[in-house]
Amino acid sequence: MIDNLQGLQGSRPRATDAALALALFACSLPGSLITLPGSEPVVSWWPGVLLTGVSCAALLWHRSHPRGTAAVAIVCATAVSALGYILTVLLLGPLMVALHSLALRTDRRTANTFTITGIVLLVSAALVVGPRDEPLILKLLGPAAWLLLPTSLGTVTRLRGAYLEAVQARAEHAERTREEEARHRVTAERMRIARDLHDVVAHHLVLANIQAGAVTRMLPDKPGEAEKIAAELSGTTSSALRELKSTVGLLRDSDDRDRPAEPTPGLARLPELAASFQHAGLTVALTVEGEPKPLSAGADLTAYRIVQEALTNVTKHAASRSAKVRLVYSPDQPAVTVTVTDDGSARPVNSLTPHSGYGLIGMRERAHSVGGRIRMGHRAEGGFEVVAELPLPVEEPVAT
Repeated sequence: MIDNLQGLQGSRPRATDAALALALFACSLPGSLITLPGSEPVVSWWPGVLLTGVSCAALLWHRSHPRGTAAVAIVCATAVSALGYILTVLLLGPLMVALHSLALRTDRRTANTFTITGIVLLVSAALVVGPRDEPLILKLLGPAAWLLLPTSLGTVTRLRGAYLEAVQARAEHAERTREEEARHRVTAERMRIARDLHDVVAHHLVLANIQAGAVTRMLPDKPGEAEKIAAELSGTTSSALRELKSTVGLLRDSDDRDRPAEPTPGLARLPELAASFQHAGLTVALTVEGEPKPLSAGADLTAYRIVQEALTNVTKHAASRSAKVRLVYSPDQPAVTVTVTDDGSARPVNSLTPHSGYGLIGMRERAHSVGGRIRMGHRAEGGFEVVAELPLPVEEPVAT
């Protein structure tokens, strides 16, 4: 069935070309009998009809061989002009169709070359051997007008088709670009949420694990201390649940978007973060140098998460019981430097390298995502150090 449909689609152009050729051939007989008023035919009708018939037959191949069809039509029309027929649209019809097809399927230079060649040959033949009593304006302007018209129409149609194809191609490219950009944004958002989940889960679970272990150890001998740590454990898990809800809430349905979201953590919450590690036996000293300046929302969250992950790594991997967090606001450059170190009293229990672990990779990706820099590694005097340099918003000068 598909083959039959393809055959019908392929036969329609051939049927159309055959009908057009027959219609033009039918016009050749009256065209060959046209003479000037008061003049008798100087040549019989049948040579003109025969030559026009050859041109009409060549039109059956104008789609696949436009140059050959146009060449045959030009030769036949030149012969008709040389025999002394008056060149009207009835005799030039096959040549006009051939030139239109040529302009539609080839480039402008080819179409113009064939058209000019045809005009020169027809006008030359009409001037040399054409009827002497035929007005000169008909010999010169008639063929030129009849041949330039189909060539111009074919060229305009081809250019319009090329323009529409270009517009469609640009629209398809824009659609693909939008889809790729949407996929890129979705991937970036997933990575950001994954980093947030890692930071939140790692931080709070480490604290909860340490506090639970302390409760187990102190319960037999120090029930009062154990009860206090158990209460702090409850606060740790509640905080973890709040942050998880805030992070996972980004994935909620559109119907839930009217619900108020939890505030995004930033450097303003560093004292609270430092205090939370006291429950795990880690003393955090927080110092600020220079005049504090506001960060962008992304850089503020990045600084908080870097400090959170660095302190969590100290709790998990280092034998140290103290750490230092230092914020330096430089007056010379729009940046804040965040430094997290342990006290250097012991080497880490598990050897960390700047390129190991999802936490370190996440810190590096966070810093780069806001245009910052970060370096991590062991210090010569012992301990581990994380130094992140994050940009501050550039203040635009006030116009006066």
